[in-house]
Amino acid sequence: MQFLSSNARPLSIGGHTLRNRAILAPMAGITDRPFREIAERFGAGLVVSEMVASAALTTGHSGMVQKLGRAGSLPHMVQLAGCDPHWMSEGARIAEDAGADIIDINFGCPAKRVTTGYAGSALMRVPDQALAIVEAVSAATSKPVTVKMRLGWDDDSLNAPQIANLAVSAGAQMITVHGRTRQQFYKGTARWALVREVVESVSVPVVVNGDIVDDATARTALEQSGAAAVMLGRGAQGQPWKVAQIGAALAGQVGPEAPTGDALIALIREHYENMLSDYGIEVGLRAARKHLDWYADAANLQLDKPTRKALLDNDNPSAVIALIGDVFSGHWSAAA
Repeated sequence: MQFLSSNARPLSIGGHTLRNRAILAPMAGITDRPFREIAERFGAGLVVSEMVASAALTTGHSGMVQKLGRAGSLPHMVQLAGCDPHWMSEGARIAEDAGADIIDINFGCPAKRVTTGYAGSALMRVPDQALAIVEAVSAATSKPVTVKMRLGWDDDSLNAPQIANLAVSAGAQMITVHGRTRQQFYKGTARWALVREVVESVSVPVVVNGDIVDDATARTALEQSGAAAVMLGRGAQGQPWKVAQIGAALAGQVGPEAPTGDALIALIREHYENMLSDYGIEVGLRAARKHLDWYADAANLQLDKPTRKALLDNDNPSAVIALIGDVFSGHWSAAA
């Protein structure tokens, strides 16, 4: 019961108190406004925007501006990425003006297109630059600043404690650590125990991330790392209610039930329609495909190739909406 009670106490970032200790991770191309809105409605403790490229944001890039959209009533946490302190500070000002309540800095993205420009996890290779970025962002905004990182660039440079200390010295009020190095990308397993050194070296809350998919993995990650909260990324794909379920369980409460039947169909249709509304039909159709696929996987639907193609590659929104009902009710047949 000691484990449960400690996680039932409120966790705060700056002046913002979270409703539980499970957070939806920022995922590029995934945690857009419609997805975050659903996760928040079910009861996620906090949801984080997609990664926003600071330099592009300052030019008024429409895609980056769109990523700033608030999902609901929770504190609005926006993640910024970049390698230049000046443009990161300008991005922070724009995000604050757009309604951001918390600014998160990306030191964790492993994608080559990001790290090639010394942004994301590449910043862990240049501690002085990482420090300058946190200092610039903290000076540019009145909002709490947080940092998300990895264990290090590779196993020869597990410097998350050093980077975390620098970030906190520059004003960061929370640190999130994905339990992999950049060179691991998403392979192997997250090493939650290695996050403990970060927890023991800083005075602010630390969040553990990586391979957290259910109540059991969340508890184990917290026990091994000593972290204050968990963050779910891929574990929430196709099941945005999972964040809330874990958050409630950690607090010793009963979480929301996973939707099934008509409730699941209505949810998927809502998500699909909201994506088309936000992105427009052409872009929305492409962006929604992966979500439909994940919903099918999470529902343990064994779709044959014709069925999957009919659902995912259809460019007729009305037909897709009808198919969602048929496929997720079990009434679809490839011969139909």
